Formats: sequence, structure tokens, C-alpha cells
Amino acid sequence: MFLDHAKISATHSETEPDRIERLNRVYGYAIALADADGNTQCITKLAKIHDHKGTLMVIWHAAPTEFERIYFVKAWKSKIGDESTSVEHALMLLDADPETEEE
Repeated sequence: MFLDHAKISATHSETEPDRIERLNRVYGYAIALADADGNTQCITKLAKIHDHKGTLMVIWHAAPTEFERIYFVKAWKSKIGDESTSVEHALMLLDADPETEEE
């Protein structure tokens, strides 16, 4: 069982809790598409999904494949999502440890 799931957040989630519920459904839909494709790496590469005012922000630990990007577009475009194709992908930025950098 995979336990290190992506962080899920949404702008205005305090006043609109349905946004988090929608993201949970979108996450499940996208990962089910990956699973149906036999893609076991997608879930491990995903860091965070965030609903920013109707745009799905998908943040990755490692660069997604084109198929992995499509999983989230399909999920967001569906009736359980926002019914739009407003999806952006980005890589998680790692903070550089100043003690390990060479001078």
C-alpha cells in the first residue's frame, strides 16, 4: 500500500470545503487512469495538487511524462473536476542546503 500521497490544497478551502472534496475525486480519477495504464510510477512522482481559482496546479517531484500530464487534464475536464482544461504542471523546487554548497 502506498502511504506517501500528494498534498491536496485549494485557494479559499476554508470557506469552500467542496474544493478539497473535488480535488480528492480528481486525484483518484487521475491515479486510476495511471493504474489502468500500468503506470505505477505516477503516484510516486506526484508532490501536490492545488486548485488555484479554477486552475489545477500539479506539482511533481520528478518530471511527468506526457501521459501523466494527460491523466490530470482528463480528470480536471471531467464532470467530477472543473470541466475545464486549465491545468498547469511544475516541478517541486528543492531548497539548496547552504552547508552542502561549495564556496
